[in-house]
Formats: sequence, C-alpha cells, structure tokens
Amino acid sequence: MSPGSSIARGRLWAASAAAALLAIGALFLLQRRSGAAADPLVVYCAHDAVYAEKILRQFEKETGVPLSIRYDTEATKSLNLVELLLREGKSPRCDVFWNNQLVGTDQLKAAGLLEPYKGPGYERIPSNYRDADGCWTGFAARLRVYIINTDRLKPEKKTDDVAALVDRALKGDLSRVAIAKPLYGTTLTQYSAMWANLGPDSLKAWHADWRRRGVREVAGNAAVKDLVAQGVCDVGLTDTDDYFEALDNGAPVSFVPFDADSFKLSDASPGVKTLCPSGPKSICIPNTVAMVRGSRHAEAAHKLIDYLLSERVQLALSASGSRQIPLGDTGKESLSSEVVMLKRYSSHSCDLQKLGDAPDRCLEWLKAEYAK
Repeated sequence: MSPGSSIARGRLWAASAAAALLAIGALFLLQRRSGAAADPLVVYCAHDAVYAEKILRQFEKETGVPLSIRYDTEATKSLNLVELLLREGKSPRCDVFWNNQLVGTDQLKAAGLLEPYKGPGYERIPSNYRDADGCWTGFAARLRVYIINTDRLKPEKKTDDVAALVDRALKGDLSRVAIAKPLYGTTLTQYSAMWANLGPDSLKAWHADWRRRGVREVAGNAAVKDLVAQGVCDVGLTDTDDYFEALDNGAPVSFVPFDADSFKLSDASPGVKTLCPSGPKSICIPNTVAMVRGSRHAEAAHKLIDYLLSERVQLALSASGSRQIPLGDTGKESLSSEVVMLKRYSSHSCDLQKLGDAPDRCLEWLKAEYAK
C-alpha cells in the first residue's frame, strides 16, 4: 500500500468520524430541545379552578407552552400552597404562583423565594397593587363583604339600607352570624388589616366579644355563603365572588362592604363595648402572580405572567361568575354595572402593602388562641 493511499484512508476515516460526532451532537441537541418543549411550566393556583382553568388552558392553546397546574382545597388553599412553596424552598417544583390573595405572597417574598420581574403587565397595574421590587403583581381583585339573607333581614323603616340591617343583626346574639376561621385565606387578611388599622388590643376585644356572643365559625368563605344563602344564618363575612355565586344561584342575598378602618362603639349588651364597622374603608384583595426563584422556565414564566396581567384576561375574570375587579385602566363600557359598583368601592380600599408585620403577629396570636 502506497503512503498516499494510507493518508487518503486516514483522512476519510477522520472525516467520517467527525460527521458521526456531528450527527450525534445534533441528535443530542434535538432531544434536549424536544425534552424542553415537553417539560411543562408548573403553576400553583389558589384561585378557584372553575374560573382559572379556562384562562390557563387558553394560554396553552395560544402560546404552545404546556402547563402542569396544581390547585388546592377551598378552606385552606392559599395557605397550603404557600406552605408547600416554603417547604420546597431552594429546590422549587413550581415556576409561577397564582395566589388568590396577597398576605401569603408577601410571606414568600420575605423568605426570598420570588424572582423579580417587571414586564409590560407590571407597568399597567397601579402601584398600590404591585410590589415595588417586582416580586409580585396584583390583578383581578375582590372585596371583603357582609352578605345578608334579605328574606331573614327586612327593613323596619323606609330609611333602612343594607348597612342598617347588618348593624341591627350584629347587636346581641351572634349565633345567626357566620365567619370563616381567621387562620387562613381572606379572613386572615381581614384580621391583619384590622390589627394594623385598629391596633392589636381593639382586634382582640372585637374577636373575643364576637366569640362570646356565639358567632358561628366555619371552615371557609364558601361555607359562610351557603349558611346565609340557605337562611341558616342571617349575616356572614365573605368575599364578593362567593356573594355573586349565591346571587346567581337564586338566593335572596345582598351585601355591604366590610370596613377595616373606621369603627364605632355599639351598645350590644350592657357594659360591653362592641366594635362595629361604620366607615368607607373597604378591603380590596387582589389576586397576585409571581415567578418562583429558581424557575427553569423563565421565558415561559414571563409569558404567563404578562398574559394574566393583560387587560383582556382581567376583563374575562370580571365577566365571569366571580365578578373580579380589574386593576389598571379599563373602560367602563367594558364592565358590567355590578363590576363598576365594585370598582367604586375598591377605590376606597386600605393599602394592604402597608400592613407591615401585622399578618405575622396576628397569625401568631390566632394560632395560640385556637390551640387553647
């Protein structure tokens, strides 16, 4: 064999080997890309699945980004998901957290578990409903309200409005008044706002007096709504989404916003000073969306966050059975008269970002109370 022939064969072998390596590399890259495309964006969602599912699946359809969604139970859903994220800590499974309230989201920020993101959706939300560092953004809110059964509570005089009916019902025996246990959810948000705005001593006095007078404590807001809708209770504390569910199901109900800021003293019983709402300061509780620190799908997470914060998604939630209040600019002509009314009440809301350490201190006290 000639030296030239050996060299030619060597060159041919080297070229073949290089081609094989390139093919293997291309196949490996293709497999990685294919695997990444099939690897879903993990979403933890505390908002009611009946409303959230349609929106999230529409995002999948429009973007081609597959989602793996985890919902939770009614009574403690936001608390359970927050605690799960805290347990997962630095090894997160979740990419995007859609919470149905703010207090738990702030807890995750304090623990350093959220990744800042200020996209186009962030910019259109008012500053009092978004984190200054971009760790979370609020959207699609609801109000904390008293729901009343209008068959059970009727005006005694022509000047009586719903607020007067509530005030009358809150005097004396409260066995026909319902509230969810305040250890979680929006009832905890309410208590935290009262703690911050009224002071711990006033809240503790209010809580002790209501329990002494027999208020009915139940597992969650939906249970409160059911008791009032069925006429088992005359009044309950719940949220506007639950109120509208009862209304749409034909229940004889009305509502008045709960006030977290201005209280008066009522002569509910001799020698007892009972705190009763009587002012214009509502509690407007937004949904929040945040990217979890350590997400392996940052680009897809940003897409979902911007999608949820878009005007059309907020309008879709406002048109749903829950009548969520859109945050940011939306023309009144796009909203139902019910949502326009809610939006007016929400403009007088206390700022939940200014609660400071009230949620933590309030929850610590409540856990001790219910452990007795």
